Amino acid sequence: MPEEGVLSQFKHFVVGKPIPSHLAHHERLSRLTGLAVLSSDPLSSVAYATEEILRVLVLVGAGALGLATPIAFVIASILAIVVFSYRQTLHAYPSGGGAYIVAKENLGDMPALIAAASLLIDYILTVAVSIAAGVAALTSAFPAWHVNRIEMTLGFVLLLMLGNLRGIRESGQIFSIPTYFFIVCTLILVAVGLGRVAIGAVDPVVPPDPLPSTAEPFTLFLLLTAFSNGCTAMTGVEAVSNGVPAFKPPESKNAAATMLTMAVLSITMFLGITLLAQVYHVLPREEETVVSQLARAVFRGRGIPYYAVQAATMLILVLAANTAYADFPRLGSILARDRYMPRQFMNQGDRLAFSNGIVGLSVFAAVLLVLFGGDTHALIPLYMIGVFVSFTLSQAGMVVHWHKEGGPGWRTNASINGIGALVTGIVLLVVAVTKAREGAWIIMLLIPLHVLLFNITRRHYDGVAAQLSMKGWRPQGPRRNTVLVPISGVIRPVAEALEYARTLSTDVRAVYVAIDPDATDLLRGQWERYGNGVPLILLGSPYRSLMEPLLEYIEQIARDRPGDYVTIVLPEFVPARWWHHLFHNQSALLIKGALLFKPNTVVTSVPFHLRK
Repeated sequence: MPEEGVLSQFKHFVVGKPIPSHLAHHERLSRLTGLAVLSSDPLSSVAYATEEILRVLVLVGAGALGLATPIAFVIASILAIVVFSYRQTLHAYPSGGGAYIVAKENLGDMPALIAAASLLIDYILTVAVSIAAGVAALTSAFPAWHVNRIEMTLGFVLLLMLGNLRGIRESGQIFSIPTYFFIVCTLILVAVGLGRVAIGAVDPVVPPDPLPSTAEPFTLFLLLTAFSNGCTAMTGVEAVSNGVPAFKPPESKNAAATMLTMAVLSITMFLGITLLAQVYHVLPREEETVVSQLARAVFRGRGIPYYAVQAATMLILVLAANTAYADFPRLGSILARDRYMPRQFMNQGDRLAFSNGIVGLSVFAAVLLVLFGGDTHALIPLYMIGVFVSFTLSQAGMVVHWHKEGGPGWRTNASINGIGALVTGIVLLVVAVTKAREGAWIIMLLIPLHVLLFNITRRHYDGVAAQLSMKGWRPQGPRRNTVLVPISGVIRPVAEALEYARTLSTDVRAVYVAIDPDATDLLRGQWERYGNGVPLILLGSPYRSLMEPLLEYIEQIARDRPGDYVTIVLPEFVPARWWHHLFHNQSALLIKGALLFKPNTVVTSVPFHLRK
C-alpha cells in the first residue's frame, strides 16, 4: 500500500473521515450540546472561583473569611447583568456577535482589534487555566500524582486537540456527558451540604495546620483583590455570543436560551459552594482544592460520592477548555477573512473544523503550561484582563448600535447595554490595578503587541493585493524564452527533459558544470550521439561548485536579454519509496530555492519515476 494511503488512513482513524461541505448544516449544535461546548468554561469556573477569593481573605485571618459570601453575591449580580446585556447582542447579531464584530461595526477598527487581541489571549489562557485546574482536582484526590502535573496537562491538551479536530458536532457529543455529570454532582453536593446545615449536622473541616499568627492588615486593596479573584466565575460568558452561527435554527433563540441556562446554573453552583465553604470552615490549601475539602466534609470521607465529585470536577475543568476550542478557531477565521491574521486560519479541515486554529491554540496553551509549571494560581492573574476588555468594548459597541438603529425601545436597549459596559469597565479597572503586579502587566503588554501584529499582517496583504491587481497593467508584447536544461550526464531523465524543453522554445541549451576533465570528455562524446542537436554549454568551475557557475550564467542571459524569460527545466527522478531520497542529493531542490526570487525566471521539473 502506498505511504500516502497509510498516512491518510491514520489521519482518518485519529480525526475521522472527511465530511462533505454540503453536510455542514448537520454539524450545528442543539441547546444541550451547545451548553456543553460553549458554556463549559463559565460552568467549570465555579470550581476554583471561591478558592481564589478565600486565598486572599485568609491572609487577613479566619475572621475575614465571612466576607467571601457578600463578595460572591456581588459577583453573581454582575454576572446576571452581563448575561442579560449579552442576550441583547445575540438577537442584534444573529450571525455571531462577538466583541470583535460588535466593536468593528460600531466603534471602529482599533477598538475591534483590541477586543480581538483580548479574546485570543483569553482563549489561550482558558485552555491553560482550565486544564491546570482539572489536574489540580485530580491530584487532590490522588496526592501522589502531584509531581507529574505538567505531563498530565500536556496529555489533556493533546486529547482536546484531537477531539476538536473530529468536528463540532462530534466534539459536542464527546463533551456533553462530563458537563452534565459535573452539574448533577455539584448540585447534589450543594443540596446535601445545605441539608446538613438545615438539620444542624455540619462537621467543619479541620485544617491540618493552624493559620499563621501574623496576619496582613485588612485594606480596601486586599478586599478588591479578593473580588477580582472571584470574578474568574465570569470568564467564558461571551462564548455563546461568539458562537451563535454554530447553533441549529433559530440560532439566536437557541443561543439565548443556552446563555440563560448557563447563568442560572453558574450562579446557583457558585453561591452554593461559597456559602458551604464558609459554613464548613474550609481554608485554601496548596495540596487540596476547596471543592475537594468541601466534598470530603459534606460526604464525610473519601467514599464514592467524594470521588464522583472529584472526577466530575476534573473532567469539566479539562473539558472547559473546549469553549476556547470552539471560539478561538472561529475568531481566527474571521480575522483571517479581514486580512488581520494569516489566511491559513480560514481553512476548514476534512471535518469542517478550522484545523489550523485548533492546532495553534493547542501549541500556545502547551507553552504556557510548561512555562508556568501547570500551576493554576500562577496563571489566574493573567486571566481576567482580556475577558473584561472584551466585555466592556462589546457592550459599549452595543450602545452605539442601538443609537444608530433607533426604532421603538432603543433607549431602553441602549441603557441595558450601557449599564453592562459601565459595570464591566469598573471591574476591568479593579482587576487591572489589583493584578498588575501579579503578572497581569504581561497581558497589558501583549494586547497592544497583538494589535501591532494584526496591522502588520493587514499591511502585508494590502500590499500584495495592490501588486496583484490588474489595474494599470498593459501587455508588453511578445518576449523570447531561453530554456536551460542543467544536466549531470547523458541519462534517460535528461533525454526526456530535453524533449519537453524543445516544446517551449527554439532556443534550448543543455548546461553542464565541468568539474572533472575525464567526465567532461566522456560527456562530449556521448552528447554528439544523444544530444539531438541541442547545444551543450560547458561551464568551468575552478572551486568545484555546481551552483555558482550555473547562477552566473543565468544572470548573464538576464543581462543580455532584459525583460525576456529564462526557463530552467530540471530533469528530476522520483524514487519509488520516500526513504530512497536519503540516497540521493537534492540539487534540484537547491536550484529551485536559489532561483525563487529572480524575476522573469521560471523553474519547472520533468519528473522521471523510478520503478520499485
